[in-house]
Amino acid sequence: MFLLRKYQEVLAISTSIILYFFIGYDLDRANFPQLIFLYLTLFIPFFFFMKRLKNNIPLLVALSILFRLTFLLAIPNLSQDFYRFIWDGRMILEGLNPYISLPETFIKTDNFPINQASELYLGMGQLNGSHYTNYPPINQLNFCIAAILAKSSILGSVIILRFQIILADIGIIYYGKKLLEKLQLPIHHIFLYALNPFIIIELTGNLHFESVMIFFLIWSLYLFLDKKWVWAAVIFGLSVSVKLIPLLFLPLFYQWFAKEKKGKGILKLISFGAIIMIMNSILFLPFFSSDLIGNYISSVGLWFQNFEFNASIYYIAREIGYLCRGWNEIAIIGKIIPIVVFVFLLIISFFRKNKSPQQLITALLIVLSFYYFSATTVHPWYIATLVLLCVFTKYRYPIVWSIVIILSYQAYTNNPWEENLYLVMLEYSIVYGFLIWELFLLKRNPLLIKQ
Repeated sequence: MFLLRKYQEVLAISTSIILYFFIGYDLDRANFPQLIFLYLTLFIPFFFFMKRLKNNIPLLVALSILFRLTFLLAIPNLSQDFYRFIWDGRMILEGLNPYISLPETFIKTDNFPINQASELYLGMGQLNGSHYTNYPPINQLNFCIAAILAKSSILGSVIILRFQIILADIGIIYYGKKLLEKLQLPIHHIFLYALNPFIIIELTGNLHFESVMIFFLIWSLYLFLDKKWVWAAVIFGLSVSVKLIPLLFLPLFYQWFAKEKKGKGILKLISFGAIIMIMNSILFLPFFSSDLIGNYISSVGLWFQNFEFNASIYYIAREIGYLCRGWNEIAIIGKIIPIVVFVFLLIISFFRKNKSPQQLITALLIVLSFYYFSATTVHPWYIATLVLLCVFTKYRYPIVWSIVIILSYQAYTNNPWEENLYLVMLEYSIVYGFLIWELFLLKRNPLLIKQ
C-alpha cells in the first residue's frame, strides 16, 4: 500500500512537470483543443496534491517552486504583454519616460531608442504599442531591473522577470501561511493558490505581475491584523504601486478602524489612506511631467469605455443596448459601471459587518468579485487576486472560476480574435451556479460561516 501511494505521488508529480513543459515550450495559443486538454488535465494532480499531500507542507512548497521553474526558459506563448514590460524597462534605462511616449511613434519614424525595439514592438502588437503604458512605478522598477540585467536579450529579460514573480509567490506562501495560522485555518489552504495550475501558468508562465501585487497585499493584511497599521499602509502602498486594483479596498477598512472610541479610529483610517496616497505620489515623482496625468488617465479609461473581453453582466447590458438602440453602448455603459461599483462598495463598507479578520477579507473578496462580474474586460490573470483571497474565507467559487476561465482563450483561435459567446455564457453559468450553490449551502450550515 505504501509503495502504491508513493507510485501515485511520483506519477502525479511527473505528469504535472510534463504537462507544464508542453504548455511552456510547445503550445500554440491558437490550438484551443490542445490548450484546454493540457490545462484541464493539470487539475487532476492538483486536486490529488491537495487531498493526499496536505500534511506534507515542505513537499508542497517544493512542488510549488519546481513547477514554476519548469517555465524558466520559456518565452510566454499565451500573452504578449511581457514585450511591453521589457520595452518600458529599457526606456527607463535609457533615461526616457515610458508614460509620455508611444512605442508606435518611435517605430513609425524609424527611431529605435532601445535595444531590439523592432522585435519588441512586433511582439507587443499594434494595439499595445498604440497606447500609453498604465503600469505603476513599482511595476516599472521590476521592468527596469530586467533591463539592467539583460539589456539586449529578450529571453534574458524574461528569465529575470520570471524570477521576480517566483520570488513573489514564495513570499505569498510565507505570509499566506502566517495569516492562515493567525485566522486559525488549515495552513495547507495556501496551496489552493500556490499549486493552482491557473496561477502557475498565468503568472509565472505568462509573466503577469499580479503575483507581486498580491504579495504586498497579503503582507500588508498580515501586518494590519498584527496591529501594525502604519507599516501595513506602507506595504499596501507598494501593492497599489504594482497594480491599482487594491485602491478599491480602502473604504472596506472603515468599520475596522471605527471600532476605536473618541474618533481615534477615524483619524487612523484617514492616516492609513494618506500614507498610501502620499507613497504613490512620491513614487510617481521621477516620472512626473505635464502629460503624465492625462496620458495615464486616458490609458486606464480605455479599459472601461473601449475594450471588451470575457465579460458577464456587461455583455447582458450590451445586448439590451443593441435591442433598444441598435448599436454598442460601451461608451455609456462604461461610464455607468464605475458608479454602480462605487455604490456597491459603499454598501459593503458601511452596512455589512466587516469587523472581524475573516469578515474583512470576505468583504475584499465580495467587492472585487462584483467589480469583475460587472467589468467590460476580464482577462484570465485578473482573477488571481480572487483565488488568493478565497483561501482565507469559506468560499471556493474563485477556484472553480480558475478552472473554467480557460474557455476565454477560445477567442484566440480566430484571426483577428473573436469570442464565442456561448462559451462565455458556459463559463459564467458554471461560476454563478457554483456561487449560488455555495451561498445556499453556507446559509443552511451556519457553522461553515463562523466568523
